[in-house]
Amino acid sequence: MLARPLVSVKTIEPGRQWAPRTWALMLFLVLGLCFALCGPALAQTTSSGIELNHVEVTRGDDGLALSFSVRFELAPLLEDALLKGIPLHFVAQADLIRPRWYWRDKRITRATRTWRLAYQPLARQYRVSFGGLNQNFDNLGDALAAMRRVGNWKLAELADVEDGARHYIAFSYKLDTTLLPRPMQIGISGVPEWNLRLENTVRFE
Repeated sequence: MLARPLVSVKTIEPGRQWAPRTWALMLFLVLGLCFALCGPALAQTTSSGIELNHVEVTRGDDGLALSFSVRFELAPLLEDALLKGIPLHFVAQADLIRPRWYWRDKRITRATRTWRLAYQPLARQYRVSFGGLNQNFDNLGDALAAMRRVGNWKLAELADVEDGARHYIAFSYKLDTTLLPRPMQIGISGVPEWNLRLENTVRFE
């Protein structure tokens, strides 16, 4: 007795057209395949308003370091907020992570940098504050340039990096709207100009 096939194949008679339901099913399968192939890549890198120009991971005697440069501009809406005395905070974050096949990936260390950008109307200057240090600039372009590039940013000690194991860095750079005045946070919800952020996965040997 012959085994019954699991899937039966029907031939389409000449001149017979496929039903709309058949076309819809084929479109659904094609879209599903596209998402399956492209989904992981899209999940690794997402950006809105900020571009990553350069990123590099180096090992030295002092440990593991990250260098990067980003590119972004402030929309007129954000520049107007600065001129009205509202400071903007930009945050760079880097997580050193070790993949694990048997469980969730393990985060080994986390490093964070925060810049505060403010306008001083009396002096007509822009001030960038970071780690207790302040720098004044005559124009907005120079002030933004001071926050776009970081070199040799120490992320971890060499002892934190396991020999022979794979690691990667989950890097993000964003305008942190959670540091704005509370009433303003509610007012800017859903406004795309305030959604300045970048997320990227940096793999290294």
